[in-house]
Amino acid sequence: MTLAFDLILCLMIIGTAAAALLLQNALAAVVFFIVLGNLLGLAWLAMDAVNVAMAEIAIGAGVTGVLLILTRQRLNALGDDLVSAENPGWLRAGALVACAGFTAMIGSAVLSIAPADDLGGSIAALMPGLGIENPVTGVLLAFRAYDTLLEAFVLLGALIAVWSLAPRGAWPHAPAALALAENGGDAVAAAFGRLLLPLALILAVYLVWAGSDLPGGAFQAGTVLAGGLIIAAIGGAISWPQADDFYLRVALVLGPAVFLIIGAAGIALGRFLFYPPGFEKAFIVVIEYGLALSIGATLALQLAGPPVAPGRKG
Repeated sequence: MTLAFDLILCLMIIGTAAAALLLQNALAAVVFFIVLGNLLGLAWLAMDAVNVAMAEIAIGAGVTGVLLILTRQRLNALGDDLVSAENPGWLRAGALVACAGFTAMIGSAVLSIAPADDLGGSIAALMPGLGIENPVTGVLLAFRAYDTLLEAFVLLGALIAVWSLAPRGAWPHAPAALALAENGGDAVAAAFGRLLLPLALILAVYLVWAGSDLPGGAFQAGTVLAGGLIIAAIGGAISWPQADDFYLRVALVLGPAVFLIIGAAGIALGRFLFYPPGFEKAFIVVIEYGLALSIGATLALQLAGPPVAPGRKG
């Protein structure tokens, strides 16, 4: 039964990926791309990689899918019908072959790596000292804390790069509204946004709290929060603040700043990013909540785009 499920899932992933590459209609291709992200999440779930599955579904299918839909909307506003019929068939087929070849190369490289030692066992032996049970959180916030800290600053830097694209005279105004509802659907979209945003906040808080012992964590919670903010903005339930809003900037830098301050305080105990014995879990949870808020705000604003001048549409 498991083998049959894996085969069917693999065939669905390959077929969906091919459809996303070969379909001429951009909207249909985006829909298949979103479906592909969810199928990949199921594949990770089948391999017991729950944290990766959550990230894939939230980012690969959710956030990236919304980004592609917004891109299509803005290109439509420029008069592009987004039908790729002018692209020759050999170009689309070549893209499919190139992606398949790249995937085969990556798969071959991964399968050729012999398990040199029991890395999981080594991490498991160090987990009791952190006071948490989720090994993914332990790796990201303790054993690879430098990587996680830099990732937080990379996300913030990406938002600054997006804001730098603002036209002259647009700074520091708010990004353009993400109104996608048409033909009288504004009220439905707004009601859905008002309903979903509180649920996203509750789920984000839970994912951070549970992430110390169960699947979850700051990045998963941040993507859920970003999704709630984006859907609420699409429905018109909320509006974007100005780029120089004080509370917005606090939300953006809170996670990296808390992480950096706690890391610097560890120098007094011997090294950078060293947690005081007995307080490891408390400090990790504080960092996770700060990162979740910053990641959610950063991802949502990246999708919203650069500030625009009043009276102009994005």
